[in-house]
Amino acid sequence: MTVTPLSLRTIPVELSANPYPIVIGTGALQQLGEQVGAAGIKAGTKVLVVTNPVVNLHYGATALASLRAAGMDAQLLEIDAGEDQKTPATVALIHDAAFAQKLERGSLIVALGGGVVGDMAGFAAASWLRGIAVVQVPTTLLAMVDAAIGGKTGVNHPGGKNLIGAFHQPRLVLIDPACLATLPPREFRAGMAEVIKYGVIGDGELFAQLERAGEQLASMEALPPALLQTILERSAAAKARVVAADEREGGLRAILNYGHTLGHVVEALCGYGTYLHGEAVAIGMVAAGELSCELGLWSRDDQERQRRVIAAAGLPLAWPDLQPEAVLGCLQGDKKVRDGRVRFVLPTALGRVEIRDDVGAEQVQAALARCLS
Repeated sequence: MTVTPLSLRTIPVELSANPYPIVIGTGALQQLGEQVGAAGIKAGTKVLVVTNPVVNLHYGATALASLRAAGMDAQLLEIDAGEDQKTPATVALIHDAAFAQKLERGSLIVALGGGVVGDMAGFAAASWLRGIAVVQVPTTLLAMVDAAIGGKTGVNHPGGKNLIGAFHQPRLVLIDPACLATLPPREFRAGMAEVIKYGVIGDGELFAQLERAGEQLASMEALPPALLQTILERSAAAKARVVAADEREGGLRAILNYGHTLGHVVEALCGYGTYLHGEAVAIGMVAAGELSCELGLWSRDDQERQRRVIAAAGLPLAWPDLQPEAVLGCLQGDKKVRDGRVRFVLPTALGRVEIRDDVGAEQVQAALARCLS
């Protein structure tokens, strides 16, 4: 990939212990080595770039060349990165490569890919030698606006999504919008679900911009470059603010799970891979909005506005036909359950949400029944 680098925008993640920058700009991948150096990684450092075959085909050589030009001892590992491969066994392959490359405590793992690569490479970095540095280089929209930022890493367990993991903040997040040019259209639409989430939970102006864009949201080709840059910057800034305020999800950070609690039910009960993560989140947001209507927390008009934006982005709306008992059982297995009570992130207005743990099973079932079509 050869793209003339433009000016880069830096958004700080202002953690008290481990602050780091999010660097955004077209052509940024060609400056990976320089940016890694600026993040405190010295020349001569051993670097393992973890990616998948498709991303490697398009961007692996550029990443390696940039790192090596900066004096890094960089090697590359390909892993399969479907959701069904997000397991401890795949992480063990990264550990094997780390051992073969003799990675030391001062070494670096670079995650070059989507959210699955980022989660597994991040978890491998967190657990190798009790923690080495990781740099996130997301190549999907979903990873750029969400998964790569915030230090949450992990893999799936048969009992649920991301039940095995660790908080491990990156040294740098490098976002190059040019990498989206090779992203399949369905993956692009799935990433837009996380963007819509930021609009609903805390950025009413972003939501208004998404409303005005309409069906342009469903296509990388139709989306104006200036709006794409705005989406990336506002989404990254929104997540950076929340992460800085609540690094380990003790309180405020839970709002980032809007659409995810019910979305994870869809993924688990329908089988991982039936829906992309962003598609399941979109369904989860519609369901959470319906639950808010059921509880009288927000208006039917706001729910319809949310539905219209999700539909304009080409995302699914309907709750799948699942057994109510299975849904309630899956909710009880969610990571965010406290003392047996499921915590739901529910909207009260476009740009504002609250966390509730007093929602009854009957209210959940009634709301989901209205989402079946």
